[in-house]
Amino acid sequence: MTAPPPRPRYITPDGFRRIAEEHERIWTVLRPRIVAEVEAAAALGDRSENAEYIYGKKRLRELDRRLRELSVRMDGLTVMEPRPHASGRAYFGAWVTVEDEKGEERRYRLVGPDEFDVGRGLLSVDAPLGRALLGKRQGEVVVVVRPAGPAELTVVEVSWSAPEEG
Repeated sequence: MTAPPPRPRYITPDGFRRIAEEHERIWTVLRPRIVAEVEAAAALGDRSENAEYIYGKKRLRELDRRLRELSVRMDGLTVMEPRPHASGRAYFGAWVTVEDEKGEERRYRLVGPDEFDVGRGLLSVDAPLGRALLGKRQGEVVVVVRPAGPAELTVVEVSWSAPEEG
């Protein structure tokens, strides 16, 4: 019996761009600078006691590891352009504004697990709150189980534009 094929890992074009920009910055800016520093340190002579050389080689290994990690991630991602759903329901890429029991509002974008950043309002569709919001529309109430206890949230708005766009 064979294992089912892995399900696609979706990412928004913005999320993919951020990963690609990090890869490009490491490859074209950081790595060449560290290589030059290591070469300069190596030219000083005895490498076994040369802290700049040892640290530079360590930093170079870290950058190469990060480059490989980013490359593998990018190869496994499917870029999906978020599109508004005719039903007004929240799906991948939607901006969802919710209100808690205290009347406080928060706005999240439903994104893939490779680009989540709760501090920036990017919520993974695999997270409990993200799963709870999928398919919901304005006015619906969701209950999310948290370590601090269940929370009841009301969907205030489902939008397809970023906060700064309107």
